[in-house]
Amino acid sequence: MKVYIETLGCTFNQADSQIMAGLLLENNAEIVKTIEEAEVAILNTCYVKHPTEHKVINKIKKFNQDYPDKKLIVAGCMVEIEPEKLHQIAPEAGWIGPHQIKKAPEAVESALCGENLRLTGFSREEKVGLPKMRSNPYIHIIQICEGCLGKCSYCCTRFARGGLQSYPSKAIKEEALQALKEGCVEIQLTAQDTAAYGKETGEKLSDLIKSISSLEGDFRIRVGMMHPKNMMDDVDGLIEAFKSKNVYKFLHIPIQSGNDQVLHDMHRGHTVEEFKEIITAFRKEIPEISIATDIIVGYPTEDEAAFEDTCDLIKDIKPNFIHLSKYKHRHRTESSALEEIHFTELKRRSKFIEGIKTDITRKDNQKLIGTTQEVLVVEKGRKGGFIGRTNSYMPVVVQDAEVGSFKIVKITEATSTYLRAS
Repeated sequence: MKVYIETLGCTFNQADSQIMAGLLLENNAEIVKTIEEAEVAILNTCYVKHPTEHKVINKIKKFNQDYPDKKLIVAGCMVEIEPEKLHQIAPEAGWIGPHQIKKAPEAVESALCGENLRLTGFSREEKVGLPKMRSNPYIHIIQICEGCLGKCSYCCTRFARGGLQSYPSKAIKEEALQALKEGCVEIQLTAQDTAAYGKETGEKLSDLIKSISSLEGDFRIRVGMMHPKNMMDDVDGLIEAFKSKNVYKFLHIPIQSGNDQVLHDMHRGHTVEEFKEIITAFRKEIPEISIATDIIVGYPTEDEAAFEDTCDLIKDIKPNFIHLSKYKHRHRTESSALEEIHFTELKRRSKFIEGIKTDITRKDNQKLIGTTQEVLVVEKGRKGGFIGRTNSYMPVVVQDAEVGSFKIVKITEATSTYLRAS
């Protein structure tokens, strides 16, 4: 059986797809690169934002229109968040919920027999240690936990992923060790919130990072998004863990708003000052660390003063990466009961922050021109050359390199989004 898998969304979703592909390979399936080659297509969906929802829906409709004789299985978050809409647009499709990915071979076999299995619901089965078919042979993604402890008023992902389930640190370390033995040079630790790891089991993210970074070899660990609220009781431990040469000096810590009242309305569980204290502590001990944060523009209770607070915060902390989203109601969320801010105003605010973001990142990146950097080359560039990452996870375009190797380069050019080196 020939199966095509397409993935939308986060690193965690990518890992789910890699597990489904690995399990299918073990069951004598062939994973093909195009829909045209496939007998069955699996679309692993993301549903976190409104634009992504539209992208998912359009892809499903296009599949039904263009490939009426092929079998479709929809996987991922949409299955659990909005099954009614999914049934409406794809009544003949099979389903695989995020907690049911181990049953992917069963779902594919059933689809080929003309049955449409709908595998939904939550499970406590661990995803660590399962076979994976990596999309990049040099990068290995490990899901360290699934679900979260948060109750963010705007988030629908928690309805798909459920409450926190941390996986055993011993099993995670064993998976990392095996990946390194197989030639991987980058380990990505991912979760809905990596900082929540071990909160229900007594283990700590900082200890997990230290354990993996102590493995033999020259490699890098990228730690995924951390909720500020869940970092606050172990900031010193995390800083020590990040000091390892094998850990990218890259901190992804979403703030969402620079106004405390809006953060309260969002049920974020932390203040602006607490967020700033974490960043200050990291920068004091690891000056080269790069900071990524997330901003939601136009939350329903964000007035002009609150918006200006967010702009002031960005100018103050000067993050190296900003992931910007325009607020839009999400299915089943608490904030969807509030009145949305007009889209014209959302666009104005978003454009204004984009301007601040571009100015900050361009100036910061230009400071690196003329410097010598060690980069880990992780992939070929889409427009030629190769893509490497500095120790601070800044992307660098290199013309001549070997994928999977470290290279010393000199930065010759900088834009607001990447560097170029000779």
